[in-house]
Amino acid sequence: MNDMFDLLVIGGGINGAGIARDAAGRGLSVCLVEKDDLAQHTSSASTKLVHGGLRYLEHLEFRLVRESLVERERLLRIAPHIIWPLRFVLPHDEGLRPKWMLRLGLFMYDNLGGRKLLPPTKTVNLRKAPHADVLEERLVKGFEYSDCWVEDSRLVALNCVDAREHGADIRTGTECVALQRGTEFWTATFRSGESEQHVRAKAVVNAAGPWVDKVLGRAISGERHENLRLVKGSHLIFPRLFEGEHCYIFQNKDDRIVFAIPYEREFTLVGTTDVGFEGDPSDIQISSDEIRYICAAVNEYLRTDVSPEQAVSSYAGVRPLYDDSSASNSTVTRDYVFELDRGESENEPALLSIFGGKITTYRKLAEHALEKLGVPGKSWTAAAPLPGGDIDAEHYDAFVAEVAKRYDWLPSTAVERLCRAYGTRVHVLLVDTQGLNDMGPHLGGDLYVRELEYLVDQEFVTSADDVLWRRSKLGLHLDESAQSRVRDWFAERRVAA
Repeated sequence: MNDMFDLLVIGGGINGAGIARDAAGRGLSVCLVEKDDLAQHTSSASTKLVHGGLRYLEHLEFRLVRESLVERERLLRIAPHIIWPLRFVLPHDEGLRPKWMLRLGLFMYDNLGGRKLLPPTKTVNLRKAPHADVLEERLVKGFEYSDCWVEDSRLVALNCVDAREHGADIRTGTECVALQRGTEFWTATFRSGESEQHVRAKAVVNAAGPWVDKVLGRAISGERHENLRLVKGSHLIFPRLFEGEHCYIFQNKDDRIVFAIPYEREFTLVGTTDVGFEGDPSDIQISSDEIRYICAAVNEYLRTDVSPEQAVSSYAGVRPLYDDSSASNSTVTRDYVFELDRGESENEPALLSIFGGKITTYRKLAEHALEKLGVPGKSWTAAAPLPGGDIDAEHYDAFVAEVAKRYDWLPSTAVERLCRAYGTRVHVLLVDTQGLNDMGPHLGGDLYVRELEYLVDQEFVTSADDVLWRRSKLGLHLDESAQSRVRDWFAERRVAA
């Protein structure tokens, strides 16, 4: 096993995954370590949007919004299987932001980023279908605009798959427990289970998210590292609250917004919150106050109220934001900030720590990170499809139809799910299959052992939760007996190993 690398990346969230992919594609030897599963923490707890950040315009973060809008269409082109357009309906509510402000903000939103693939904003009558029976009667007019959905965990996993295919060494379940700087390279100590390994690297990227200050403390002892502001964001998942594929964005009296988004065909995803957090980032749960906040925000707009007990699931995560001394958790910058430490001389190996960032700008962040480190080679990820993403974004439905015709023995729901998950790599998963009998034992729903084998072999999966809640959201659809069969399959693999 190689023990010398050009670049060590600590953290298997979206920032670390994007940097590893970009660096490996430029010919660097790269090692990425993640103490848990890929995207197990912040990067799987987002609102799952690739968006410009309409609200950031109010805080005058024009560069961040423009960069996000440009990246929105780039990501849609390179990963149209896991990223797709959504239309958001923003009701105007008297006493909150005036109509002129909403119009101006949406005009800028339409034009800042060179929008080409997505349709523009339009005015909508909320007293007509499909909104009339869903929204409160006081709501008369609204605005409909475009953003995109992203399967956040899969975005991370696919970046790591591509990084590995460019030669990167991806190690999950592996924690970097020590960093020692030498005159020419870092020596890192990894712990995986009961075993320890040592590797050397010419440079280190600290993309540990909520643990970035902790990693800094291990690398540079004797200094205080308190750069982070951890802000918790929580979401509730309800049985579907309204028909149609449109989403709603609701303004709150506290100047925040809450999204209501069709989710996993049968559900509605609602969130998020902004709450200061000081606990263990490994153990995050939605609080009762957050549950009440989300329900109250939705009930201001929906004609039929929701209650906490109606929620079928929830999730929460912390955003590792750079502490810019903002008074409010809602206004602290979502932009990314780099801290570069080159030691006592220019010749010593560098340590680049990353604070903040958002899913939409991860690819640009990776380019900037490598530029900061002085990595040679041209940027290449803007037009290179992610694994499975070599599909024309404007003809995605034709791709699904072709897959359905080729594998006509697959139920239509399975075709749609597999295409969304794997894109053109569905053909790798289904190679040499002629019928359901070739898919291995049936575990429940449209999940078969063959898919588990693919995920273990291709996508770094090691546990049932990796499958049920990160590489997919099948945990929402499979009953307890089916989930138990998935857990049993992994348990039997561990015993056999």
